[in-house]
Amino acid sequence: PNGDVFVAEPAVGRITLLRDSDGGGRADVRSTFAEGFQRPHGMAFQPGWLYVADVEAVWRIPYEPGQTVAAGQRQRVTAPGALGDGAGHWTRNLAFSADGQRFFVAIGSRGNLAEDPPPRATIQEFAADGSRQRSFAGGLRNPVGIAFRPGTDELFTVVNERDGMGDGLVPDYLTRVLDGGFYGWPYSWLGQPQPGFADKRPDLVSRTRQPDLLLAAHSAPLGLVFYDGGQFPPEYRGNAFIALHGSWNSGRPTGYMVVRVRFANGHPDTAYQVFATGFRLNSGSPAEVWGRPVGLAVAADGSLLVADDVGQTVWRISYQ
Repeated sequence: PNGDVFVAEPAVGRITLLRDSDGGGRADVRSTFAEGFQRPHGMAFQPGWLYVADVEAVWRIPYEPGQTVAAGQRQRVTAPGALGDGAGHWTRNLAFSADGQRFFVAIGSRGNLAEDPPPRATIQEFAADGSRQRSFAGGLRNPVGIAFRPGTDELFTVVNERDGMGDGLVPDYLTRVLDGGFYGWPYSWLGQPQPGFADKRPDLVSRTRQPDLLLAAHSAPLGLVFYDGGQFPPEYRGNAFIALHGSWNSGRPTGYMVVRVRFANGHPDTAYQVFATGFRLNSGSPAEVWGRPVGLAVAADGSLLVADDVGQTVWRISYQ
């Protein structure tokens, strides 16, 4: 809220605060704000609190702008087991509704292709105090980035689809998440029945929703943010940025970039624009990389921040 940047460091279970105290555009203050988490990933601010999602639970920590170290103990918000276990896809991201009365947590599956009961492969909804949990949407193999479109109650997510079907399949995607919506995994994809699974739940195959925007298969979209800053030109406001972490098992490496998605009348374009590249050192296979974008945020000055978990760096992209 005051321009400080909070970074989740899953490997060490820590939330780190970065501050640009002299306005030079680079962080010159670094402080451990809170620690003791189990692979923290998602964060959200609400008045008086910083919420953190890790593989175990959603937690909240007392917070007032300007603090560099948490002034109080963290409090558990969700019940034990509410987010599943830490096996398989472990990221837990969260977003609050505009009125602050509800929050939503994106939870991935335990594996590539299997029937996996909730809360895995779903987006879960909670009241702000962690009560009234329910499955908001399902069939999402590994939803990671999750965000509300500014000024609306429209929830969007980016999803990492299944592997093992070749370099071109199955496309990852960006989609609006509808209450009660089912998005295919593991029974189908893009309207196509998945052999070995479709006949188990033909009812779910028939009501599978199509995603709004396809991304390259295996490009691994992780970060999602809607631009609401004032530094970029007006045509950027309301656009989405997606961090494509990059493929790990594709014969043709793909991803390793940040892309921009224009919105018109509340709907995303059917194609995205490459916005930031340079994380790869070569164009061949295997990919040689010095960075992989994983998280995105809009800074207080309107620049775009890109967290890179290979280079262990937070990059600032400014408009000149």
